[in-house]
Amino acid sequence: MAMVEMGQPPVIERGYRNPARPDLGLEVLGFADLRDRLPGSEFNRVHRLDFHHLTLVHRGEGTAMVDFVDVPCGPGTLLHIRPGQVQRLPTEPDGRPAALDATVVLFTPEFPPRLPSTAPVTDDPFGPARRQLAPDDHARLRHALTDLATEYADPQDPETDKELLRLLLAALLLRIARLPESEDTPRTAAGTEPYRLFRHELERSYAVLRQAHDYAARLGYSLKTLNRACQRATGHTAKQLIDARVTLEAKRLLAHTDLPVAAISHRLGFTEPTNFSKFFTRATDRTPGTFRDTQR
Repeated sequence: MAMVEMGQPPVIERGYRNPARPDLGLEVLGFADLRDRLPGSEFNRVHRLDFHHLTLVHRGEGTAMVDFVDVPCGPGTLLHIRPGQVQRLPTEPDGRPAALDATVVLFTPEFPPRLPSTAPVTDDPFGPARRQLAPDDHARLRHALTDLATEYADPQDPETDKELLRLLLAALLLRIARLPESEDTPRTAAGTEPYRLFRHELERSYAVLRQAHDYAARLGYSLKTLNRACQRATGHTAKQLIDARVTLEAKRLLAHTDLPVAAISHRLGFTEPTNFSKFFTRATDRTPGTFRDTQR
């Protein structure tokens, strides 16, 4: 089993562990193997991961959940759950585990080689959770996954095996990095460098900086330039992206922890719990307490 339970309901912490090859930060398996290894109830529970979880669907359909958003899965769907995100594994409409023919790759952040070209895939917390691939792209990624799975299933020399698997994983990530844009991926355009810098600064500072002009000043851009870059890349203003990131973290903390609402409010930089409750209710149409109850 590549995942080990460390937390309490409603969200289960999943830390990477490969019992078959404990020194290897990678596991490759079929979705059917994952379905057979986990109790059916696990497919209706929410998990938070500290590793990457890639799934390429070849046949079948189901619905996963990533950071509290339902994600449809079908032939050609590539799912990428990043460390820190929460997910529910794909299920049928009645809650049973989805009958997918899919390849699953689990790997730690440290396992693949550090390459500039793969950083947008592995290091970008704003990267798309779902891509719907064209048939040719699906075939190319499936071929790369087959090579990776073949080498994983035939261990010979531990050190040589590890380096070969690292390189094959890097090749897979490079293929993902050069996939064409789709409706599931952020748009690129001239002038999006401010957006790239902004989203990384946002990930570091969302709990202490809440105003768009503060980010613009920290990054050395005008607010107009920053907003233009954000709207080109995502269709949203910088302030909307800031609020969305704070809302997401609030959802994670409400679902994942038993922290009082006042403590979550303080952790997210609100001066008063009432201000946090108003912010969260405005963003989600639910109070923090109601959202927490629905997750449990």
